[in-house]
Amino acid sequence: MHWAKILGVGIGAAALLGLGIILGHFAIPKATEPLASSVSDSQDLDLAILDSVMGQLDASRIRENLRELSKEPHVATSARDEALVQLLLGRWKDSASGLDTAKTYEYTVLLSFPSTEQPNSVEVVGPNGTVFHSFQPFEKNLTGEQAEPNVLQPYAAYAPPGTPKGPLVYANRGSEDDFKKLEAEGINLKGTIALTRYGSVGRGAKAINAARHGVVGVLVYTDPGDINDGKSLPNETFPNSWGLPPSGVERGSYYEYFGDPLTPYLPAHPVSFRLDPHNISGFPPIPTQPIGFEDAKNLLCNLNGTSAPDSWQGALGCEYKLGPGFEPNGNFPAGSEVKVSVYNRLELRNSSNVLGIIQGAVEPDRYVIYGNHRDSWVHGAVDPSSGTAVLLEISRVLGTLLKKGTWRPRRSIIFASWGAEEFGLIGSTEFTEEFLSKLQERTVTYINVDISVFSNATLRAQGTPPVQSVIFSATKEISAPGSSGLSIYDNWIRYTNRSSPVYGLVPSMGTLGAGSDYASFIHFLGITSMDLAYTYDRSKTSARIYPTYHTAFDTFDYVEKFLDPGFSSHQAVARTAGSVLLRLSDSLFLPLNVSDYSETLQSFLQAAQENLGALLESHNISLGPLVTAVEKFKAAAAALNQHILTLQKSSPEVTHMLSSPLQVRMVNDQLMLLERAFLNPRAFPEERYYSHVLWAPNTASVATFPGLANAYARAQEINSGAEAWAEVERQLSIAVMALEGAAATLQPVTDL
Repeated sequence: MHWAKILGVGIGAAALLGLGIILGHFAIPKATEPLASSVSDSQDLDLAILDSVMGQLDASRIRENLRELSKEPHVATSARDEALVQLLLGRWKDSASGLDTAKTYEYTVLLSFPSTEQPNSVEVVGPNGTVFHSFQPFEKNLTGEQAEPNVLQPYAAYAPPGTPKGPLVYANRGSEDDFKKLEAEGINLKGTIALTRYGSVGRGAKAINAARHGVVGVLVYTDPGDINDGKSLPNETFPNSWGLPPSGVERGSYYEYFGDPLTPYLPAHPVSFRLDPHNISGFPPIPTQPIGFEDAKNLLCNLNGTSAPDSWQGALGCEYKLGPGFEPNGNFPAGSEVKVSVYNRLELRNSSNVLGIIQGAVEPDRYVIYGNHRDSWVHGAVDPSSGTAVLLEISRVLGTLLKKGTWRPRRSIIFASWGAEEFGLIGSTEFTEEFLSKLQERTVTYINVDISVFSNATLRAQGTPPVQSVIFSATKEISAPGSSGLSIYDNWIRYTNRSSPVYGLVPSMGTLGAGSDYASFIHFLGITSMDLAYTYDRSKTSARIYPTYHTAFDTFDYVEKFLDPGFSSHQAVARTAGSVLLRLSDSLFLPLNVSDYSETLQSFLQAAQENLGALLESHNISLGPLVTAVEKFKAAAAALNQHILTLQKSSPEVTHMLSSPLQVRMVNDQLMLLERAFLNPRAFPEERYYSHVLWAPNTASVATFPGLANAYARAQEINSGAEAWAEVERQLSIAVMALEGAAATLQPVTDL
């Protein structure tokens, strides 16, 4: 093995480490207390410290954090959002439980708000403009919080102002295929208003698809069949159950990309170049407004036209029809149309990220980042404050140990509270743009805990394959909430599992899309990432998310009464995230198993062979190089894993030599940098920020390498020609080169 060569040079090179670990680390100031003289370069995870942290994470403190965080609406850049910035700074500068330092990073970003003087409205009007019916602009005040003065009207952020009117059509989820289906039914969509329901395609895509077919305005609602298991009556919903009440409206950003819309790929500083606001791509092209299902029922159950397909039907208690226009014997006079009045406006606002930092004792220039966003649409008890309540409790426990001088991590820990996430992951994206090089060079992992508790049944973990092992290790040692006596791991496997060819039956891990602040870390920077939460039993509900998501009913009492009475699931997430954080920050060798990528790559390869192989062969495109690249990666990953095991099992004398700082550093850098090897910034020019060859959006039906799958699907379309098949071949080459580069990253560092 070539590892012997490394050992031969390692001892002589160890003196270079002192320089290596202090080079320009992320503006981390000197610790408030000097580093303990007993700290050793071979510092490893201290199980006694880990047990102590697990025991100190307090459910009642998390509860009080959540009460404070969610007591007022705190949309991004509002006065309450800024007050929470100061709350975080105060906690992280506390003399008894604070961190080494805390600071803010401010960005000037483009946000979208409804007019306070002229609320958006939806009306049924006659040909001469007579208003026959006006729908409620705000949600009903059921518990008092909905009528507070800082509650934002439901709206579609970044939808343009305008007052279109036209006959109503029902367009299901608002996908491109849905609009084509309507046209196939002989419906002329030009000049119509489309009523769509949440789900399947992104918010903004509904308006983009609609405009492409001549629709002039879009309404979006949440169907009780998608969120409430069909329940829609007031006595069946909040405040009598966890269900979405009839007036509940999901707010959200309708911007197609993430980051500040004016400064793509640049941090939104005052001196940065900005696009012309009139030339921004990714905004909805036509006025769009979300409504509650109570209002949607009044519209949909009075529609004229043919019956909608069975798959388009919902739970509003009537037969859904396609339109256009209203039936002659319904609630509205013949010839009535729908008028959508949107008065949204764009504003430049200053938004802050808050960072709290614990300096590493041995490797201060290696960062484990733990983050969540701070802003919400209204009170945001679940989204995002349940995650911030957990973050604050973990940082309190670690800060207390730090101030007592009993612990300091091997690597630096950065706690982050991101601003303006709800408008399109803005704070975290601006941060990755500003510190791109530093973060790529030095970040070990990004841990995201946004919504920490959707409900109280089981853990839900998403991430790239190398984090599977550290999450499994942590959850096997922590008791699940309740009286089952099971670990979180054993409880998790009961709810969602898969059969692994390597490990047998294991819990299922999800993959990372772009639903939270991990997006720019994994897709743009190639940093190993994960997202942790507790969630509901999917065998008992078909809800696509917790029902009061992004509404004025997402309050502290909702969490305490329906999601997590006693806050034991919040505590379970705190213990899981805290254990994972300590294992990554303190372990001598990073607990990332790169061989777990081999299963994913083998699965992608098999899907390509089975679903694409025959037609590719007919176009003289061979999957042979991809087969070779996958095998090369698997061999390199297995060899590196074996090398690490050898180092860990060596005799004390040999271990002392092998674990010299440079030896550990070289191995850990291979583990840390693997994810970066899968980046290709030119692979997907049509996808902003997506550079990861394995996790870019896959819009095709085959679960394989996304660039290959998408190109293959386009090449199969009618009228595609040689150019489309050339793109298939290009994407295949991109995948092969990424795998070969990843394998090279894992091979002995002396193999050039």
